[in-house]
Amino acid sequence: MNIRPIRVDDLPGMQACNLQNLPENYTMRYYLYHAMTWPSLSYVAEDHKGRIVGYILAKMDEDAAEDAEPHGHVTSISILRSYRRLGLAKKLMVQSQEAMATIYRASYVSLHVRKSNRAALGLYRDTLGFTVEDIEKKYCKLCGRRGRICDASVLKTL
Repeated sequence: MNIRPIRVDDLPGMQACNLQNLPENYTMRYYLYHAMTWPSLSYVAEDHKGRIVGYILAKMDEDAAEDAEPHGHVTSISILRSYRRLGLAKKLMVQSQEAMATIYRASYVSLHVRKSNRAALGLYRDTLGFTVEDIEKKYCKLCGRRGRICDASVLKTL
């Protein structure tokens, strides 16, 4: 497995991985925006054939007040099912977090995760040291899961 920064030609593979795994789906324009604005914060995991099997899409927070501490945000992370439990999500997270801290001096990183996603919560809390900062009610209405109302934990780490 190889972890490397994203390139524009990776975007279709990232989108395919997203569509296969997640209810939160994004337009190609949104992927391109991340790739062009924060090229050093998003990464892909590729197999020995160069096929994208996972990705992390990350950015710096744009909504923070001018005097606020800079912080990063993980927009999306996804690993194809047959490549899970290999440590790829952890590697992608660590790579992105280190880039946020080194390049942008991020004081912390935030992300949203559905409360029902126990595997992801375990990774973020137990392995990566994130803490639950808030609960966002009706998160799935925001992410497009029709007919489902679920809450998301807002996690944060230093």
